[in-house]
Amino acid sequence: MKTAHDPRHLERIRVIEELFAWQFNHKSKIKSSITKNITTNLQLIDAAIEKSAPERPLAQINKIDLAILRLAIYELTVEKNAPYKVIVDEAIELAKQYGADSSPAFTNGVLGKVILEFAIDKG
Repeated sequence: MKTAHDPRHLERIRVIEELFAWQFNHKSKIKSSITKNITTNLQLIDAAIEKSAPERPLAQINKIDLAILRLAIYELTVEKNAPYKVIVDEAIELAKQYGADSSPAFTNGVLGKVILEFAIDKG
């Protein structure tokens, strides 16, 4: 069972913090290899966001929501080390903790579309 002290949860928090800071200063120091991989795959990840949320251009998405989405989409499409349900649940929990009131629903909707678009194995 996941707890607030789960190392994977804490790593995800560190990654979204780095991604959030990186959005304001692309020269900021990136420590996490996951964050480096996300920035390397940013074109693919952002294209998935744009396709899954066409009514919201990237520039209009809350920066913390964008960091959470980038991490989750990286985990879903590139890393593929966890079941999609775990990734979506974590993203929604992070959106509840760090985002606005509408962030969890927005995150869930975008990730649902990404799962369908990329035909991510649901089994």
